[in-house]
Amino acid sequence: MPDPLLDEPWGLSPSVALRPEPFGALAYHFGNRRLTFLKRPELVTLVRCLGEHPDVRSALRASGIAEAQHPAYAAALAGLARTDMIRPRTAAA
Repeated sequence: MPDPLLDEPWGLSPSVALRPEPFGALAYHFGNRRLTFLKRPELVTLVRCLGEHPDVRSALRASGIAEAQHPAYAAALAGLARTDMIRPRTAAA
């Protein structure tokens, strides 16, 4: 079953800062004070470029992530969405 998240526009929450680390990055949310480890550099690249693309699928392609891996990355993004690390964008955003 296709994941609807892939066809929606998302972006990094404005309350989140990413700090590069050798393993990927630390994501800190200043509002809810959550700290999340992004353990894959490809995920960091994807999260950083979400706001530059019309939907997640386009961001995945631009990040060089193989189509076979899209469901796994969509699941990772869904986890980040649950903690407000990423947010849906509106048409005006």
